[in-house]
Amino acid sequence: MAPRSLLFLGGTGVISAAAAERAVVLGHRVTILNRGQSGKPVPDGAEVLHADIRDAEAVGGVLTGRTFDAVADFLTFTPEQARENIALFRGTTEQYVFISTASAYQKPPAKLPILESTPLKNPFWQYSRDKIACEGVLFEAYRSDDFPVTVVRPSHTYDRTRVGLLGGWTDIHRMRTGQPVMVHGDGTSLWTLTHARDFAKAFVGLLGRPQAVGESYTITSDEYLPWDRIYRLFARAAGVTEPELVHVASETIAAQGAGYSPHLGPGLLGDRAHSVVFDNSKIKALVPGYAATIPFADGTREIVNWYDSHPELQVVDQEFMALSDRLIRWAGGAAD
Repeated sequence: MAPRSLLFLGGTGVISAAAAERAVVLGHRVTILNRGQSGKPVPDGAEVLHADIRDAEAVGGVLTGRTFDAVADFLTFTPEQARENIALFRGTTEQYVFISTASAYQKPPAKLPILESTPLKNPFWQYSRDKIACEGVLFEAYRSDDFPVTVVRPSHTYDRTRVGLLGGWTDIHRMRTGQPVMVHGDGTSLWTLTHARDFAKAFVGLLGRPQAVGESYTITSDEYLPWDRIYRLFARAAGVTEPELVHVASETIAAQGAGYSPHLGPGLLGDRAHSVVFDNSKIKALVPGYAATIPFADGTREIVNWYDSHPELQVVDQEFMALSDRLIRWAGGAAD
């Protein structure tokens, strides 16, 4: 593959950092545009420009006269922002890749596996509805004015810094200290978790591909696991043989957790509470040889090892502890 000129809007998040790193390794010319406030390292060999993407004048100043084979946008969340970026990047790139979300797919799904043709509808989560609206704006610009959009829909993507449990590290702490852990639903719904390094293989492979313009792609692992198994894999990685898992209805967690976090309920009912199994045939046809090769059992070990080597990051959320205790007691009473 010939080297390509790539602009990453963001570049220091879980997904974007892995993609930028892979692009540099493959020899592409990578420019990362962000505000310079995250403090996270960028790959050696990448050019870094500082500007707030919401400040069109500042962005225009640092990008004046420059063109790119592809722009990867990890920072757009509303249709208004999408319209601003259409104006910013019209005529300066051969491909504008918008990172949407697999939570935009119909919830609850009418059938599995989920395909790119699955309807986009999420009545539970405003974040997902805003991403759907962004897609609508961008595809309309493609249809009416040839704006070269490609949409990518990742699901739960993680790296070593991301504990994918409802309580994050707090749930690991509860397991290690012999306390019961709250699991939403009955623990049998299926969930797909994708390592960021696997995601990056497919994502970088579609950058600069003209046949991807006007198309949408799901990028996930082909491995799916029930939630009880996910919790037990984390427990095993943390050295806990038999964690005590207590099932609490997702609707109950959403209702009772509103005071803890306004995002807990929408993210649960709008995504995690539903079984999601994805068909990755379309991205595999575009990027030959793509396969997610990191099993989640290995991912959990990587995550726990990372936190064990960085004890300062092992923050226990006392509010989530209290919420867990309250709902676990409630579940015990309901079961009596």
